[in-house]
Amino acid sequence: MSETYRVGIVGSGFGVKAHLPALLAHPRFDVVALASPHSAEGIAAARGIPHAFTSCAQMVAGCDLDAVVVASPPFSHEDDVLAALAAGKHVLCEKPFALNVAQAERMLDASKAAATACGVAHEFRWIPQRMAMKELVANGHLDPLREIEFTHLTTPAEKRERGWLFERSSGGGISGALLSHVIDTCNWLAGRPPVHATGFSRIANPMRTDDRGSFTVDADDGAFALVDYGHGLVGRLSVDGTTGVEQATIAVHGGNRTAVASGTDVVDVTLFVVDEDEQSELECKPSPYAKLESLGGNVPLLYELYDEWIKQIETGASELPTFQEAVETQRVLAAAGYSTGD
Repeated sequence: MSETYRVGIVGSGFGVKAHLPALLAHPRFDVVALASPHSAEGIAAARGIPHAFTSCAQMVAGCDLDAVVVASPPFSHEDDVLAALAAGKHVLCEKPFALNVAQAERMLDASKAAATACGVAHEFRWIPQRMAMKELVANGHLDPLREIEFTHLTTPAEKRERGWLFERSSGGGISGALLSHVIDTCNWLAGRPPVHATGFSRIANPMRTDDRGSFTVDADDGAFALVDYGHGLVGRLSVDGTTGVEQATIAVHGGNRTAVASGTDVVDVTLFVVDEDEQSELECKPSPYAKLESLGGNVPLLYELYDEWIKQIETGASELPTFQEAVETQRVLAAAGYSTGD
């Protein structure tokens, strides 16, 4: 009989919307606690979770846990991760990992001291088309690697309520929300960390409106980075939340051919391989957990991420995105202007 791990979730937003249904469906996890400053008690009662707390520190001290999923807002990540690590727990942290590089490095150092299984929730690596692109790179079908480009365009969310998502000091903005995923994917496809990065962010729409009226935004709605991976490979990364279309395009250009995945959503894309003679659409094997999509769009991908977390816990080896990789992503975010509270 495989061991079941007692897990607590920190955060009542994405933690409840995506992580909770995915963890409840996974046979190797038992969700026993939820922590959130204001809503944990009500949500826990409604979802049948035995324990509720107002903070991660209270949670790890107040009940028996093996692991913690930190899905609180970015401004709480460092405190929550450090509290979980100090209690000797395995930790999975949401992106963006930190508000700045110094925070990211402190969490990395703490994870080494704790010697527990730690990772970051970059579940989009497991999109089938991205897995296929990674395989094309690994097998030398795109050789030599010359350029990785990733463009993610989205339309502005209408009538979203004001809050930390629009506050730079709290880690809001499109850099943390989307560019963090984009950087992670490009670093992962490159197979090595950047040697240099530069970029910038901008605010095209500094005023927003919700049910309470107008309010000022100081978090970015567009972010752009140019990354040097060395050995002739560069990355061009762009996210923009102000356009009139929903479009995501990832292209890996080799000296011999290109692989490009494109669609109206980062998950719903079609993969093509293009060379001098022809363009071919590649059929990609769907996620083994595709049937769980009815629980939420991210659930199949999170399920695969959790499988790797379990491997890391039990064997010390896995494909789980690491805290070290998160620090490397954080450095590119800082180069593009996402850094606060240093």
